[in-house]
Amino acid sequence: MRFWDTSAIVPLLLEQPASGRARELLAEDPAMAAWWGTPIECWSAAARLRREGRLSAQDEAAVHALLEHLHDAWVEVLPSEEVRKRALRLLQIHALRSADAVQLAAALTCAGSPGGAGFVAFDERLRGAARVEGLEVY
Repeated sequence: MRFWDTSAIVPLLLEQPASGRARELLAEDPAMAAWWGTPIECWSAAARLRREGRLSAQDEAAVHALLEHLHDAWVEVLPSEEVRKRALRLLQIHALRSADAVQLAAALTCAGSPGGAGFVAFDERLRGAARVEGLEVY
């Protein structure tokens, strides 16, 4: 099972340069885990593109439907004191935004121990922090 950051899930929902690689990674290991807030971040990305005129309302609805399908299939890491404490520690060590620290904290919680789960992300800063934290990064 691999933990999927929002930066890797959005290319599954919308055609982007990383979409081909994201589909390959999902085909290699279809067991997904994701953070509880990931659907919110994905909706935000689609809404921003619609507001900017780069995505139609119909396409946005299709993104929502595909996201619901993925969400129904993944293991979800829920908010907890453990995730919060890990995120706070990560912010002290790595140059991460708060949402990225929470994503990485959720991945570490899901993994249980370094090397316990893979981490799929396309954000370079987040990928670097995940490597330092001992996750196998895809």
